[in-house]
Amino acid sequence: MEKNKWLWDSANFKYALYLVLIILLSVPANAQKKEPSWNDLKKDYQFPAWYTEARFGIWLHWGGQSQPDNGGGWYARHMYMQDVGGETFGKDAYANQLKQYGHPSKFGYKEVLHSWKAEKLNPDALMKYFKELGAKYFMILAVHHDHFDDFNSTWQKWNSVNVGPKRDIVGDFRQAALKYKMPFGVSSHDDRYLNWWLPAFGSDISGPLKGVPYDGNLTKEDGKGLWWDGLDPAELYGLPPAKRTPEWIADMKRKWILRHKELVTKYDVDMLWFDGYGFPYGEPGKEVCRTLFENSLKKNGKVMAVAAGKIDDEAIVKDIECGTSNNINPKPWQSIITTSSGWFYKKDREMVHNARTIIEMLADVNSKNGNLLLNVELLPDGSLSADEKAILDDVGAWVNKNSAAIYASKPWKVYGDNLNSFLKRNATIANTDLEALKKQAASEQFNQRTIKSPPYGNNEVRFTKKGDVLYVFVLNPTEGPIDLPTLGLRSAQLPKRIRSIKMMDGKKVAFKQTDEKLTLAVPARRPSKYVAVFAVKGAL
Repeated sequence: MEKNKWLWDSANFKYALYLVLIILLSVPANAQKKEPSWNDLKKDYQFPAWYTEARFGIWLHWGGQSQPDNGGGWYARHMYMQDVGGETFGKDAYANQLKQYGHPSKFGYKEVLHSWKAEKLNPDALMKYFKELGAKYFMILAVHHDHFDDFNSTWQKWNSVNVGPKRDIVGDFRQAALKYKMPFGVSSHDDRYLNWWLPAFGSDISGPLKGVPYDGNLTKEDGKGLWWDGLDPAELYGLPPAKRTPEWIADMKRKWILRHKELVTKYDVDMLWFDGYGFPYGEPGKEVCRTLFENSLKKNGKVMAVAAGKIDDEAIVKDIECGTSNNINPKPWQSIITTSSGWFYKKDREMVHNARTIIEMLADVNSKNGNLLLNVELLPDGSLSADEKAILDDVGAWVNKNSAAIYASKPWKVYGDNLNSFLKRNATIANTDLEALKKQAASEQFNQRTIKSPPYGNNEVRFTKKGDVLYVFVLNPTEGPIDLPTLGLRSAQLPKRIRSIKMMDGKKVAFKQTDEKLTLAVPARRPSKYVAVFAVKGAL
């Protein structure tokens, strides 16, 4: 009996020991499954070469708010405001809604989305065209302030697969990007949902329908038998402010995270761009960036993805909207610009850029270690307008002629010479206007030069370098000599003696380098009527 008891106790002991060992061995395995934090993933992060060497990309800031004829870039908000006050992105939206659709108590933004069909959208043809223009990466708008997802979203029923175009727009462009080997990015502007939609719960402040509630107040039950049967307006506009509880807000943010994590993983994006300032909603935005990096790490063995925005973080590309950096920035940064004042195409849009100003911006941004991301304003049906295409054709022709000075270029010791020439040549400007120009030049966000800006002087230049070649971009070239003190042998930059200067078509250019300056003879006949680029050898 004692022997049997001993055997029994021994067997139990061995079994218990076995369980303990299993538990102990499982701890490291479970620990390995723990998700890396944002700080973990960015610890040794280096911005990937596909991005830092690209220098030029194309963005399609296009969606449901492109559909209305007129009314600006914040159409979905401003169509519910008879008076937009100082907000400038949609002053004619309310009037356009009445004319094109009807009163927003019956015909709200959901009807705008319903009317948007994108019937001529051809992502394959567009991607092919953008690559031919010389773009090295591509970005598509995935969700704007309107909270409408332009992708097959599991967590937002108001999306482009269920409403409007009835297609996965992000997915279609993702396939085209893979075909043409273009790094693929998405933009999210969905960071101000709680406040941006508040006008949809109001009513007219004057007129025959004064006090009649707008359609933001409708419920899911109100849609029975209508085209939006089964969809809840509260999932698009949010709940009316009086019904918003802390629990509802917390759930909204939870779904925001799920939507965006699905966006970056299902479409395996290379780049994520956030609007607004800081990580959207704080920690939720950081969690999505963490997911972006983790997804890239799993796929590539290292983080090859890029996150961009107006976010103060060493692993985030600095974003400058409609502007440029004041200096050479050692950290990668990006300027985003668009051809008009409203970002979405509108028939009444005011053009702020043409090919000349876009090319000037590209040269300036590249010289300061930045990329230029140019927005293309598609028509509502998904096609290019004739005026937009004419601009892009000219930009693409210039980029392709001067590609050696653009792609993989690096900044020199200084970004330019004869700086702020447009101020010097406009001494007759009224003092108040001159001060405004100086203030604009000193800022970064929204400091872009447009078609209304005074022209550059004929001697103002920008520099980039690659290998043993220094590239000189003459921003506003005219025939004749220009002096560049920066390239004098005894300048503070200490350039070496120059051996040759050629235009990008290989033709030699006359020059003279002294201790004080380089005198460069700009030829009458040049490869392009826009910014003239010269390859300088010997200076580096």
